[in-house]
Amino acid sequence: MTRFSANLGFLWTELPLPAAIRAAHRAGFAAVECHWPYDTPPEAVAAALAETGMPMLGLNTVRGAPGEMGLAALPGREAEARAAIDQAIAYADAIDAANIHVMAGTATGPQAAASFAANLRYACAATARTILIEPLNPRDAPGYFLNTSAQALAIIETLAVPNLRLMFDCYHIQIIEGDLSRRLAALLPIIGHIQIAAVPSRSEPDAGELDYAHILTLLDDLGHTGWIGAEYRPKTGTDAGLGWIPTLASRRGKRLAKP
Repeated sequence: MTRFSANLGFLWTELPLPAAIRAAHRAGFAAVECHWPYDTPPEAVAAALAETGMPMLGLNTVRGAPGEMGLAALPGREAEARAAIDQAIAYADAIDAANIHVMAGTATGPQAAASFAANLRYACAATARTILIEPLNPRDAPGYFLNTSAQALAIIETLAVPNLRLMFDCYHIQIIEGDLSRRLAALLPIIGHIQIAAVPSRSEPDAGELDYAHILTLLDDLGHTGWIGAEYRPKTGTDAGLGWIPTLASRRGKRLAKP
């Protein structure tokens, strides 16, 4: 049964993070995730999570300077990358976030690959929490080091550590590669989290070129039991756009769990 998590990097962004957590709970979501919570004291986030009874599924390492999109694959920046990893782990520990997305950054070449691998080894050894890596499409993240699912698979297989997994963002993978049904089936053993949004608009996932009714049913059939992260940019306000949830349920012809 599909369970949706509200990604507060895009949803209820007009609110402080603790208030956004409460808004997600009022809207019926039973879990949340975020991008960069570091400007908010973790105690305030933990209090909102405890009040609502919702888990925080994940957060990202910091992006670095404008345009860098992360630090972990930037040669010569290992000290900064590991400080960002330490910061993310400390925050995740304080709020009991399940996953940490280590952002690679804009880089290319063998030195970048070596830096990324070394920093991922560091992250995986530093915490028992799940470390996620996510391919980003070149339209939204030009020059991003990690840009295909095959590249992510190779990294995960080469490092061979149990807490390194793939963040499969359907929006990004559709733009990069397409063929989502077969890719989800093939990669499910290494997937740590799945996110959805419309393509190409990145808005509510009941429109665009992807049939999420099919994808969600496929994931049920494949035995996926994890959360589905609603990581989309609302066309208007977040609350005004939540009709996508019953719309997808009606298209599937079977009941979805509460978001």
